[in-house]
Amino acid sequence: MLFSLFLFIVVFLSGCGGVKNIQDLTYIVAIGMDYDQEKNEYIVYLQGLNFANVAKQEGARPTEKVPIFVGRAEGETLNLAISELYNKTENDLFLGHVSALVLSDKIVTHKFNEVIEEINRNRSLSSTLQIVTTEEEIEDVLNVEALFNYPPIYTILFKKFAYETARDELKPVTLMEFLKTYYEPMGMAKIPSVKLDDTNWMSEGNYTALYFNGYSVFQNEKYVQEIEFNDALFLTWLTEDKVTLNYKVKNGEELVANVEFLDSKMNIHYEKGTDSPQFSVELSANVDLLEKLKDIPIDEVIKLIEEDLKEKFISLYQKGVENQLDVLNIGEKWYRIHPKAYKKLEQSYTFYLNNNSLKNVKVDVNIIHFNTYKYEVER
Repeated sequence: MLFSLFLFIVVFLSGCGGVKNIQDLTYIVAIGMDYDQEKNEYIVYLQGLNFANVAKQEGARPTEKVPIFVGRAEGETLNLAISELYNKTENDLFLGHVSALVLSDKIVTHKFNEVIEEINRNRSLSSTLQIVTTEEEIEDVLNVEALFNYPPIYTILFKKFAYETARDELKPVTLMEFLKTYYEPMGMAKIPSVKLDDTNWMSEGNYTALYFNGYSVFQNEKYVQEIEFNDALFLTWLTEDKVTLNYKVKNGEELVANVEFLDSKMNIHYEKGTDSPQFSVELSANVDLLEKLKDIPIDEVIKLIEEDLKEKFISLYQKGVENQLDVLNIGEKWYRIHPKAYKKLEQSYTFYLNNNSLKNVKVDVNIIHFNTYKYEVER
């Protein structure tokens, strides 16, 4: 009896004719979206990979290039554009492995709310996919190969975790992380922007690589501007974990040392009884000394770093205020602990920060490793 039951189960399972083999599907790993203003049409790009080629490379360096397939279609809506690609693909499209979403600058400036709502509604797309913007041609971005003939899934488009990022590099942002800040009534939301570079690597000619070159930033569910790389990197170091960056210590125009900023800690202290955020900041940073270039007392080196850090911090904050951006997300915590003041502020329809909102900035730098260099200590 037990054997008969087992035989029945085996026969039943073997009859699952609707299950497709991996080679019978087109695996889409990235989606790109653009917008044609003249035609009022969306342009959708799908990046597909040869699953067998990717799988057999695990643990071994590829010896030949992995082909990249990029599909393109247009339509009055995003769904209509994607339907065009469904109709013109031999194997069925499978979107369960989509890990990156690339939005053009035209989408960001003209159709962002419509697109982000449609993406958020689509159950085929994971909320953990990485989202980026670009001013480059999306087809060019999706056709970039990783170094050493590795497939595109090894490019920066698919770096989802902090431990995969290098020093002096912006952190990736997932769709879920972005939406959490995008719909907040106060605070800034950001998406990394990517750019093509063909000047630093060569392989039988110039080799094109992708890199994060700044942020596209939003406030009150509206696109505001681009933040360039240096400010974006400094902002990331201030507000994110596991971010390090190189820093030149200068005395006037003279370079005196080269250090690495490790972890930072920013404590925000709000003034009580105010109708809008009024605050002071205590910023502490741990530093590694990489190179000693001039013989000056260590106390002077620390003072130079602290003064410059304070200047950079205030400058970044003031740039945000000029563009009505809360770059440090000061308001995000404030409105939660002052709901009544927020309701009153919301009705005024004015931006809630100005240059006088920041009352004081205190910076404390601690050099934790001197890399065998010896410094004179002031007495």
